[in-house]
Amino acid sequence: MKRREFITVLGGTAAWSLAARAQQSGMPVIGFLHLGSPQPYTPMVAAFLQGLNEAGFVEARNVAIEYRWAENQTDRLPAMAADLVRQGVDVIAPAGGPASVRAAKAATTTIPIVFSLGSDPVKMGFVDSLNRPGGNVTGVTFLANELEAKQLDLLRELVPKADAIGYLVNPSNPNTAAAVRAAGQVLGRRIHVFNASTQRDLDLAFAGLDQQRAGALLISPDPLFTSRREQIVTLALRHAMPTMYQFREFVAAGGLISYGVDLKDTYRQHGIYVGRILKGASPADLPVVQPTKFELVINVKTAKALGLEIPSTVLVLADEVIE
Repeated sequence: MKRREFITVLGGTAAWSLAARAQQSGMPVIGFLHLGSPQPYTPMVAAFLQGLNEAGFVEARNVAIEYRWAENQTDRLPAMAADLVRQGVDVIAPAGGPASVRAAKAATTTIPIVFSLGSDPVKMGFVDSLNRPGGNVTGVTFLANELEAKQLDLLRELVPKADAIGYLVNPSNPNTAAAVRAAGQVLGRRIHVFNASTQRDLDLAFAGLDQQRAGALLISPDPLFTSRREQIVTLALRHAMPTMYQFREFVAAGGLISYGVDLKDTYRQHGIYVGRILKGASPADLPVVQPTKFELVINVKTAKALGLEIPSTVLVLADEVIE
């Protein structure tokens, strides 16, 4: 047996023992299924646990959690979801993109599924409607893809001379390249789409941005990019590329600007909803949680490094300015 196979088997055995012990003691078990990797999502998991606490559940005290991380390898998700079902978890909590939700939904029609998702779950076919999800699936959506037209408009104000704007997507996951191109056309901007699904692809994408003489860049919402946020921010600075991000975490890492939801609060809401399911609520009757607030965050230090002066029309809209 190869070393990796042995570790996988050993890890599965240990996980089965944990779930079995929890179930024997009457403690409910959550299956946390994520496309990404643990380290970059540590603050988000902490927020998820905070939400659980607010709902009355504390990990290892009155609830157990089985974590499954696919390390940005989509093809691993179906087996991980099936394993959680075999263990008889009480609820599956997929996060990190639609692939996690799709894997969980394919694995069970009976175990409740509570997602955290950036895409529209109705368009993805995960729920019947936002108000009445139906079936065994509900959750929290932050509708990140719906914000890209606004993000492009902010980029236009920030870098008015940028006739061409790059759009970075992960071809392994659903994206809205056609909609972004259409939005760019309305604003009189050419949109160049660049694909990246590996670390090496990111280097090539930024080299392509230089070749196309793109004056700015929009990053699509994707767990790979969130996991690689420090690398992406470093590349953007190295290539002197004014870049719009989805989440504050990029700007805190040195990125220029972000417009979107509070990602940690989304994971907190995710934990609260999982707690409600554990208390007996039916996912069919719990409306999908939608964002009510979007935040604009600007890093002034990065703007100075890029030689940009933030227009007062943009600066006055900022919810947070990082000096």
